[in-house]
Amino acid sequence: MSPADESRIIEMAWEDRTPFEAIFQLYGMSEPDVIRFMRRSLKPGSFRLWRARVSGRATKHLKLRNPDVSRGYCSTQYKQR
Repeated sequence: MSPADESRIIEMAWEDRTPFEAIFQLYGMSEPDVIRFMRRSLKPGSFRLWRARVSGRATKHLKLRNPDVSRGYCSTQYKQR
């Protein structure tokens, strides 16, 4: 895996609205694979923060996600201010 792919996986894992299923679709990594990857790639404190952030977050799982959430990002995330 290239450094660019690794960086993108980390970015997608940190994003609240990017589900684990999207990472699986693009990179073939299941949720447990992503967790192992993040544990290896992040500092211990950063990994703990990330796990606390994504644990129980409905938007990280398509089955738990509200059907009104159809985008992988917030509607105001990429607007110029």
